[in-house]
Amino acid sequence: MGDHRAEVTKVVCDTFRLDPALVEPDAPLEELGIDSKGRIKLLAALEIEYAVTIDLDLLDRFTDVGSVAGVLAEVLGGGTEERR
Repeated sequence: MGDHRAEVTKVVCDTFRLDPALVEPDAPLEELGIDSKGRIKLLAALEIEYAVTIDLDLLDRFTDVGSVAGVLAEVLGGGTEERR
């Protein structure tokens, strides 16, 4: 499994128009202005960017950039989710 924090940071910044310098890997998504609807938008953006399907049940693990990167690593690494 790779470390996808930089890639997730880029997707977060592109999706929510944030300055990458302000996005810390351990900062809660809520502090970045990303609420529950925003987490769904982030999940969709990651699915499009990486051509994967991420189960909505994993959305509760989207707490910060680092945790989102961990979920993405699991999905890309052939965990429980399917690749398109």
